[in-house]
Amino acid sequence: MSHPEMPQNASRREMRKLLIRLRMEMHRQEIRHESQQLLQPLQKVRGMASNWQENLGIKHGSLWAVGLVSVLGFLTGRSAKSKGSDGTSRWIGLTTGLLPLIKMVIQAASRKP
Repeated sequence: MSHPEMPQNASRREMRKLLIRLRMEMHRQEIRHESQQLLQPLQKVRGMASNWQENLGIKHGSLWAVGLVSVLGFLTGRSAKSKGSDGTSRWIGLTTGLLPLIKMVIQAASRKP
């Protein structure tokens, strides 16, 4: 903020106006500073929500989510009570669901020295 210059022969009224302007500017800056401090946690949460994969260090988060859903579905799902169903169909379904995740893990392991 550029401070207003006080004229050499300022009257009492002009000095009062200048003082009021300075006080108003000071209060405006205080309010701005306080509101920034109050909103800082909210902005931090917004930033975390928009970049949750980066903040948690998770790469390919959507693939991990698909893998997790597949594993949970496999472990908590009920088997179909049809004749000849011995669980192989469940293993095939689990493997096809986890195939993108398995490929990613294998590629990441081969890249590391």
